[in-house]
Amino acid sequence: MIYFKLFRESILFAFDALRQNKLRTLLSLLGVTIGIFTIIAVRSAVDTLHNNLQQSVDKLGNNSIYIGKWPWIGDSNFPWWKYMQRPVPKFRDLDQLQQRLVSADGISYEIAFDSRTIKYQSRTVSGGQINAVSQDHYKVWNFDLSQGRYFTDIESSTGAPVAVIGNDIATNLFPDGTAVGKRIKVMGRYVTIVGVFSKEGNDMLGNSDDKNVLLPINFTKNIIDVQNDNYQPQIVVRGKKDVSYKQLHDELEQTMRAIRRLRPNEEDNFELNSSDIISNALKQLFDFLDVAGTIIGLFSILVGGFGIANIMFVSVRERTNIIGIQKSLGAKNYFILLQFLIESVTLCLLGGIIGLVSVYLITIAFKAAFNIEVILNATNIIRGLSWSIAIGVISGIIPAYSASRMNPVEAIRTN
Repeated sequence: MIYFKLFRESILFAFDALRQNKLRTLLSLLGVTIGIFTIIAVRSAVDTLHNNLQQSVDKLGNNSIYIGKWPWIGDSNFPWWKYMQRPVPKFRDLDQLQQRLVSADGISYEIAFDSRTIKYQSRTVSGGQINAVSQDHYKVWNFDLSQGRYFTDIESSTGAPVAVIGNDIATNLFPDGTAVGKRIKVMGRYVTIVGVFSKEGNDMLGNSDDKNVLLPINFTKNIIDVQNDNYQPQIVVRGKKDVSYKQLHDELEQTMRAIRRLRPNEEDNFELNSSDIISNALKQLFDFLDVAGTIIGLFSILVGGFGIANIMFVSVRERTNIIGIQKSLGAKNYFILLQFLIESVTLCLLGGIIGLVSVYLITIAFKAAFNIEVILNATNIIRGLSWSIAIGVISGIIPAYSASRMNPVEAIRTN
């Protein structure tokens, strides 16, 4: 009961100081509030950005490897002339991989075009992204269909004039909502729609099927040279569920070297990219942002801590008589120390709570304005409250210790 009473009285003293010296206390709390706000806001922003970017990366497939001539990420000493001389993936590479790989669940040859105009009768849609793929595209890429189906094996192998279109294209060309079975004009050829992608919206990497038109690669090669470097062809390989990424990567590297007939001392003339490359780069970036935000916030908290320490020294001086009376009535040193220490922690905790509430209100406003879910998880809340308690202990320990060591007689005589 004595500790509960001590805790209660210390909180009352803290709020009494806030009530009697509103401006002074609020200005001191402002530093802690800004510091906690900065730390939590930065971490929430980083977590939100990381989560949204990771969702975009996950569309590429957690166990998919992309064979091309260029690496996805390079440094300042990027040897572009070396990669320029590499050959692009060919159909021969695809055929050999299909025959040799044992760890692959799907292997797809894919190219992408610049934006084109899509026509249906008198209606047109500009900005359509044309993608030509082989049959295993549905195995190596994550997507859903709102209407219809994907290509059949026969349609892919014979190069049938069929297409799967994005939701935005379907909405603009077919306001009545019925797209499957209609014939649209793409690249000067008529194709029949067999499926429509589900609505996705643009992610943070720009990946979206909403404006895509998916065609069989065997149909497209009758119109253009699909192995031309201008279309940046790539082969996408997804491993089986029981196959690790490393196992798939090692087998794919050895197989590609054998297909390209490279000697043991020759460098690879191909690149194996994966979502892990982007994920690792994102992790390094966000770790740096976390540290930077924390350092900035700690400086603000440090300034606030000096303000709280100043309040506590003033509070000790104003209540010197009370301290003397308490000690003369038998109050122990630890009782006086805890009294002021709890008061300091309470003030800092109050500043931290104000900072957390401010972050929460901003997340609500941000979601309402931009329709983006901002992450404010329990870990960040606990971290913010922990920092508040820590700075309260650090700021209040010296004033509290000085109060606990006072001589009761001299304290009572002090005016």
